[in-house]
Amino acid sequence: MDRSLRLGFAFPPATDVTACQQTRREFLLGTIAGAGALLLTTNGVAQSNQQTRAYRKADLPPLLEFLDGTTVKTKEDWTRRKAEIRRLLVETFHGTYPQHVPAIVQAEVLQEQKKEDGSLHRQVRLTFDTKNKVSFEMWVWVPKGDGPFPVLLTAPRFYQIGWAEVALQRGYIVVLYPGLDHMHQEAAYPDYEKVWQRFRAEYPDATWTEFSTKAWLASRALDYLLDPKFGYRVAEDHVAVIGFSRYAKQSLTAAAFDDRITCVVARSAGSWAYRFSSHCEGGETCGYLPREWLLQSLRQYNGREHEMPIDSHGWLALIAPRRCLLHTAYNDDCDVTFAAERAYREGKKVYALLGRPENLCLDYRQGGHGPISDEHRRRNLDWIDLSFGRGAVRADAFPEPKLIHQFDWPAWKAQQAVDDLELPQTPASTGDRTEILARIGWMLGRAPDRIPSAVEEPFLTRPQEIEGFGEDRDPDRYASPDTARIPVVFGDGVRGNLYYGTKTHQPLPAVIWLHPYNWPMGYCSCYDAVIPWGQTAMRTPYHYVASRGFAVLAFDQVGFGTRLFEGRDFYQQYPRWSKLGRMVHDVRAAVDFVVDAKGRSQRELPTIDRKQIYLLGYSLGGMLALYSATLDERIAGVACFSGFTPLRTNTDAKPTGGIRPLWEWYALLPKLGLYNGREREIPYDYDDLLSLVAPRPCLIVSQARDRHANFADVVACVQRARKAWQAEGRTDALIHLTPDDLSHFQDAQHDMFLNWLVGLSVRKDQSMDNAGIHCVVSQVDGPSHHRLYRPGLNDCDNSVML
Repeated sequence: MDRSLRLGFAFPPATDVTACQQTRREFLLGTIAGAGALLLTTNGVAQSNQQTRAYRKADLPPLLEFLDGTTVKTKEDWTRRKAEIRRLLVETFHGTYPQHVPAIVQAEVLQEQKKEDGSLHRQVRLTFDTKNKVSFEMWVWVPKGDGPFPVLLTAPRFYQIGWAEVALQRGYIVVLYPGLDHMHQEAAYPDYEKVWQRFRAEYPDATWTEFSTKAWLASRALDYLLDPKFGYRVAEDHVAVIGFSRYAKQSLTAAAFDDRITCVVARSAGSWAYRFSSHCEGGETCGYLPREWLLQSLRQYNGREHEMPIDSHGWLALIAPRRCLLHTAYNDDCDVTFAAERAYREGKKVYALLGRPENLCLDYRQGGHGPISDEHRRRNLDWIDLSFGRGAVRADAFPEPKLIHQFDWPAWKAQQAVDDLELPQTPASTGDRTEILARIGWMLGRAPDRIPSAVEEPFLTRPQEIEGFGEDRDPDRYASPDTARIPVVFGDGVRGNLYYGTKTHQPLPAVIWLHPYNWPMGYCSCYDAVIPWGQTAMRTPYHYVASRGFAVLAFDQVGFGTRLFEGRDFYQQYPRWSKLGRMVHDVRAAVDFVVDAKGRSQRELPTIDRKQIYLLGYSLGGMLALYSATLDERIAGVACFSGFTPLRTNTDAKPTGGIRPLWEWYALLPKLGLYNGREREIPYDYDDLLSLVAPRPCLIVSQARDRHANFADVVACVQRARKAWQAEGRTDALIHLTPDDLSHFQDAQHDMFLNWLVGLSVRKDQSMDNAGIHCVVSQVDGPSHHRLYRPGLNDCDNSVML
């Protein structure tokens, strides 16, 4: 293709764009005119928007499936689907671009610096043909030699300059374009963080955002470099862009909308799939993003990410089949591995269709979000060299990754004995306690006779003492001054920390904190401890509850945080068990630790009230809390936040994705897969679990807008379970709160739990076994407020706001 026709943010040819190909400036109809006028007729737009509004899918939108559900089968189909994805990304994430690419009316070299290595560093000011003749400055580093040279584009943030230096040494022209984030300043590159705002002001009709504007600026810098009249000798089709974190998002955007960029390296881009990066995954939700980065309308999907007609994996679709490296860390709190792998697997299907599956690579590294090491820089540049056929890098240096979250259910089933797959028959009638326990035990699977214990594992102390983790995994992050922490080891080598309040000296009630699907960080809080940008709260449940006079034991579940690889390899070691079975096993070992001191601690533990052992769980942890309390009567009470939706009514047709996440995506209960499509036959449900918790105190919090649950089904389930408490004369011990809220576990939810727990302690101290706790829900100018009342006591002194 003629280079002049590829400048700007190019779009696939359509029947009515020939007039727009007359000049380079008019090629950028990448705005798709708001609703996609180039690609769809008016009726087509209306139909497409209607499909968008009706979209609901728990899993990622398939890249090889049109919005109307038809499948992409040919490359011609793909051309149309790619246009649809582009439109959806513009409408959902990036906003519209200017309709024309402005010409460069002046290119002024402000200074030149000849370096000892023979390279030339040139500061350039480009002025464009806009209403106010707006300009920007950038730096171009030219290596020694005659060329032609490949090109590397990056924004000059301090931690990205290392890439530029390595690239220059390898013979790349480096372009440091004005793409700094609005929150970042670099003294050597003044005002680079403001340029995007000046250009956006030139085009008031465009709805573009910070990311899309700066990506567009990268393309304008490329216009200059590729124009022969400016004298740079550039290797044909050898243009790469690289970025870290927010700059990785920016780099992906630039490559997605400018096909002159033939290689992209995105290090820890994060939010590969907002469906799998929400509160219950501890990730970066679309409600947390700085307002400038992406469209404000994206925030409307906060809590209902399953309604997004395209997710951020759409970047990969637009980049395909060009070279793309996704460089991420196992324990990156900004880049959830589960989301990254779902996006990668979906993107790989497009690359395979286009005949270049090797051009998309997911490259894992040890550690967390940062820092960028010299080894990382070299590896990133190795990928670019490989992409351009340079150097001695071989393709086998970037093999297919060993995925962490890919579960082969048919292979698992083939390993099972016949009796493992048959529900045990018991003589008891349906609903009998013994029969329910037998069915639960069968579903959890057979624990091995012996579990290899990691007895030599060190305690979880400071982050530098935990191999592969950075400061984000610091157990003392967000610590309260009124708490202390003791590293402990219990059970079969499970490492954790006991937090406790330092101002309380009597025996402490104990709380075992069971975390959500926080793949990279396990029990340690990351995004869930922070309210949206600019409103930092930094409060974790384990520190906060401990500071109020409790002992809190926290540890990572199998497959999460420090135990990430245990989850990956679990069924190779224990084919007849289940991950959830192992989790329940570990919770029971945690109870052994706090009740009977079975384990080790780095120093002497505070005195624990052995009769007051409570479980607190959110999301995955809420489900685990119910299973564990069912099977261990030493647990005095359980609090479950957003922990379940009934199994028998949770079909594939439900927005939750049905039971498939439990048996396939997360591989928690593989035997549930035996009931896929016949969910009514599942041998027990959550009302059965709850009935075995009775008559102990139980707090269930079900947010009405939790997309992972079928709310009406949850309410009906708890109502059925209430009969078990009624039979014991303890109806008041089961509290079900249903706030009109999204699923999250932050300050308000911490208080809900704490006030419930304090109420139980007061009841115990005052021998109020029959008085109970009642919950009253009232609407007060917005979200529901919940107040617990202890009858017979003065409301002003003894009622607490939830």
